[in-house]
Amino acid sequence: MTATTDTPQGKGPLNGLIVLDLSRILAGPTCTQILGDLGATIIKIERVDRGDDTRGWGPPFLKDKEGKETRESAYYLSANRNKHSVAIDLSQPAGAALIKRLAEKADVLIENFKVGDLDRKGLGYEELSALNPRLIYCSITGFGQTGPYAQRAGYDFIVQGMGGIMSLTGETDENGGIPTKVGVGVSDVICGMYAANAILAATVERTSSGKGQYIDISLLDAQVAWLINQGVAYLVSGEVPGRLGNAHPTIVPYETFPASDGQFILAAGNDAQFQRFCEVANAPELAEDPRFVTNADRVRNRKELIPLIRQQTVFKSCEDWISELEAVGVPCGPVNDLKQVFDNPQVQHREMKVTLEHPTSNTGTVDLIGSPMKLSRTPVTYRQAPPTLGAHTKEILAGFLDLDDDTISKLAEDNTIDLGAST
Repeated sequence: MTATTDTPQGKGPLNGLIVLDLSRILAGPTCTQILGDLGATIIKIERVDRGDDTRGWGPPFLKDKEGKETRESAYYLSANRNKHSVAIDLSQPAGAALIKRLAEKADVLIENFKVGDLDRKGLGYEELSALNPRLIYCSITGFGQTGPYAQRAGYDFIVQGMGGIMSLTGETDENGGIPTKVGVGVSDVICGMYAANAILAATVERTSSGKGQYIDISLLDAQVAWLINQGVAYLVSGEVPGRLGNAHPTIVPYETFPASDGQFILAAGNDAQFQRFCEVANAPELAEDPRFVTNADRVRNRKELIPLIRQQTVFKSCEDWISELEAVGVPCGPVNDLKQVFDNPQVQHREMKVTLEHPTSNTGTVDLIGSPMKLSRTPVTYRQAPPTLGAHTKEILAGFLDLDDDTISKLAEDNTIDLGAST
């Protein structure tokens, strides 16, 4: 799907919602990109000269028309489309004053500073809500606003470790495994998704109360919530689960198996599917074995069953297994690398790669991951690529705060703002 910056605005369900985004890295930007895709106006506040930390988190970086690396890293590009970049120095009183004025116009403010940092700048919830009682103010931190860890800085990797997901990820000890983090920043992403849900809930509630409220979201809380069935299994049983590699704790067989040319996924979720797998594998005796008749039996006797299945799967290719199992309704699939993901016809049909115009790209465009939200009447819109630093500073200060050219020029001379490549 190709989208351009002149895609008409106003079609998204959040059209008219103004979000003042003081966040950076991944959790906050994930949240605001979701809101932006849904039509909200996102005013992204960045540090003068430096911008969002992730602008420098590369390579890879987007290449310009001369083949040189720009300041736009792939990491930054992943979470910042549909936003306006405004570069303001919050440490200067004049910069903080601009944020206050913008907050008076905003519906939502999102920030992920350390606990108390914005209060010390006069930009905390109490002060800003006094100026704008309808303001929904969302703080994203590593560990929340309260508790013994509240002052600690939060990082996805650390939270994956502290929140338990690493203890569940990786091969077993007997297979030489160690606790392993997930390959992307899931603590950040899940936290951003929870934040977006909380903001939307507060926005709906405000339609009846007329009042904003404060939202306290933390990476650790989000990660613990994400433990789902494994977390509740521990709470119910008192038994600490270990790592199972690609296996499932309560469904067998439900993991990767070796084919003649690689690994494929077999996910027999019930007894009938297991029986059909055994028929395709020419091993009906496995389905009839009293140790393996029911899923509960197979879970209890997985160490005996899994090697027997592997002895069967190595004689066919991944493609053959998937084709034959799909034909009889047994869940299965490939283990794709990212090239295979984006070449996949289903991924392409669902428009999970989008192309937007970009002013500094060597091709004039940039490819991004599309939104998974498919709304029938008010679809998401891709209005603009992730902005260059300060690209909208002048536009926002003039349009939202009615500042004249002389005032804007003086703020730039004082390094309170950065006009960047302002449009």
